[in-house]
Amino acid sequence: MKASDFNNLGIKPFNKGLSDLGNNIYCYLQPDGGWGWSNAGLIVDGDESLIVDTLFDEKLTEEMLESMKKAEPLGMKNICALINSHSNGDHCNGNNCVETKEIISSQATLEEMSHESPEMMAALIKQAPEMGPLGKYFLECFGSFNFEGVTKRLPNTTFSGETQRKVGDKVVELIEVGPAHTNGDVLVHVPSDKVVFTGDILFIEGHPILWAGPVKNWINACDRIIAMQVDFVVPGHGPVTDNRGVRAVRDYLVYIDAESRKRFDSGMSAIEAAKDIDLSLFSSWGDSERIAVNVNSLYREYKGEEQREEITLLFEQMAELSGLDD
Repeated sequence: MKASDFNNLGIKPFNKGLSDLGNNIYCYLQPDGGWGWSNAGLIVDGDESLIVDTLFDEKLTEEMLESMKKAEPLGMKNICALINSHSNGDHCNGNNCVETKEIISSQATLEEMSHESPEMMAALIKQAPEMGPLGKYFLECFGSFNFEGVTKRLPNTTFSGETQRKVGDKVVELIEVGPAHTNGDVLVHVPSDKVVFTGDILFIEGHPILWAGPVKNWINACDRIIAMQVDFVVPGHGPVTDNRGVRAVRDYLVYIDAESRKRFDSGMSAIEAAKDIDLSLFSSWGDSERIAVNVNSLYREYKGEEQREEITLLFEQMAELSGLDD
């Protein structure tokens, strides 16, 4: 591998707003794709629409929905369903803004989403100025979003494994590939139009973050996307890509697994390993401090432990690696 293999993975301009992928399928992109700046999707056929994910707060989601209403040539029609690809708030905090009776997720996502708290995020934003380097890092990641204005709305239809929905005459496949990034990650595949929305199974030109694992599930999810042979891959964060972007994420996961395992076997602590792993191959990718979370999750996997590290400690480690505590 060389550094150039992991750069310039976007195949469409990475501009804020709605992007037309053809055949009445659209993605909504939010540069720079870092913490909270997630992507979403719109699938239209006949007199129906389906939305893939909402955004981190209601103002951002309303702005997105307004642009979707103006999508050419059909616009956003009757919304038959909203799909949440996973439980993180930047993909579901805007659910209450969407006028639809059905919100769909995996069962594991619903269970995990019940523990997500916009109120807690709002409280942490207020406390952050008094939290030292951790607070500075927290504001750097999340200070642009309004969590006080979020009315939480959970999915009311769940599944495990795989299921399908129709939007007009289009078949949309929902494929559970978690636990990986989170406990219940779902791919949204439109086979007739060779498009897949991946949620946070893909971060393009940004470091992935392994909250759940096992890493093998995530690698298998990448292989599944590659086997689809689609024209457009819409990641959870970053520019639209193709199989080159999927392979780059897969290679990153294989690399950090191998490097973490070597350091685990040598007796290094997780934070020592995170500081020691050479990430120069991915130097153009954002949020490299996420290696702290990734190594912690991999060490937990190697030990056969289920209990995740306390979230505050993980953010303290990321703050340290980001350099914001200098």
